[in-house]
Amino acid sequence: MARPMESFDQHVLSADLTITPEPSLVRTIHDLSNAAVTAARFEGRADHLEFVLRAEVEHRPERCASAQDDDTVLGTDGFAYAPGDAHALSPFVGNAADAGDAAVDPWARRFLKPVGRTRIATLLSDMTHAIRDEFAYELRVSGKPQPAAETLERRRGSCRDFAVLLMTAARRHGLAAQFVSGYVYGAPGGGAPTGGGHTHAWARAYLPEVGWCDFDPTNGIIGARGLIRVAAVANPRDAVPLHGSWSGFASDFIGLDVEVAICAHDPADTQPIEEKGIAQQVI
Repeated sequence: MARPMESFDQHVLSADLTITPEPSLVRTIHDLSNAAVTAARFEGRADHLEFVLRAEVEHRPERCASAQDDDTVLGTDGFAYAPGDAHALSPFVGNAADAGDAAVDPWARRFLKPVGRTRIATLLSDMTHAIRDEFAYELRVSGKPQPAAETLERRRGSCRDFAVLLMTAARRHGLAAQFVSGYVYGAPGGGAPTGGGHTHAWARAYLPEVGWCDFDPTNGIIGARGLIRVAAVANPRDAVPLHGSWSGFASDFIGLDVEVAICAHDPADTQPIEEKGIAQQVI
């Protein structure tokens, strides 16, 4: 799962996937989240497995509505969507009976006004920046996200850990939230983003007046600027970039290296794309 998604704000101009050794079967499907998933099968023996995706993407985040354009508010008792929206969004709204998620409640409620109602956009923005400012980032290229309660206790984690914390906290308020997997190529102020050079993860939340909006707690990004979506799902296990099975000897060495190199390309630049190494992911 490496090919960027198609949407009104990002369009895949070209994508070339090279797999070594050459598979006996390759097919690409759209999964339930509409992400592109490529499946490969192999025959014979090999001493390594490599996936290289080179893609050119037209990314226009300015076409997305801003979270700050939504004036919807919620009270201390949480938020409830309109009945029609609630049915469609039910897979993305947390289960209040989940005891593990409940451990996040004190932290999540910290961002509510003690009196009156709180704008959803402000709540989500404040949580995003709090994670960015108060938690330490640590790189972890494999393994599932740690539970949100563990991230709170450790005060540190990877980008996917921070995405799960934000997603869980939003759901504790009754908000619909997604886990997003993809790539990051920019940071506020024009600096190098945290989480660059590897696949990246962040969260999205559904705001009634503007729809799905991106929130990257690792970098403090509000909105889609600098973020290329590959998958947006209800459960992080449905957005694993690479998974599969193999057979071999107990003595075989197992290692994993991931490299993502992204270059922003100005359409007025006449330098060939191939020389700029755009969006190359090596797994």
